[in-house]
Amino acid sequence: MDIDSAAAAEPACTELLTPGAARGGPVSHALSRVARLHRIAAGRLLKDLGLYPGQEHLMMHLWDSGAVRQADLIKAMDLDPSTVTKMLQRLEQTGYVRRRPDPDDRRAVLVEATDGSCSLLTDVRSAWASLEEHTLAGLDPAERAELARLLGKVEGNLCQETAGCPGTL
Repeated sequence: MDIDSAAAAEPACTELLTPGAARGGPVSHALSRVARLHRIAAGRLLKDLGLYPGQEHLMMHLWDSGAVRQADLIKAMDLDPSTVTKMLQRLEQTGYVRRRPDPDDRRAVLVEATDGSCSLLTDVRSAWASLEEHTLAGLDPAERAELARLLGKVEGNLCQETAGCPGTL
């Protein structure tokens, strides 16, 4: 069997597919590729909803948390403040988000999802369910559970490496 046939017969054999500089970290390289493709697939679904990638995470946080200070939202999102501000501006223009002064501290701004975002919540749930099915097609329930368990362990390792996870998005 030649090298090309062996690679085709054994798709899990990443040694031949992994760039030389990444051969010391084939799992990290695979995670990077998968994360990139997952973000692209999510972006396509979100575009149909009028959202940019990442905005759904911000909305999920607001739907679950209610009104939060903008500074706390920035920390939870673990993004540059200017990025979150731009996201909020766009979401405010679409009527999904409202910002108002914090009654307890007029220097602070509260951010909350609007009643108008309720239909978006349903659409985001549907998009994420579709993304889940597309992403995990061909995996049986036990494999899906094992993948989720293993990714949870990987996430825990990375949280320790990065001095804790600032947000749970």
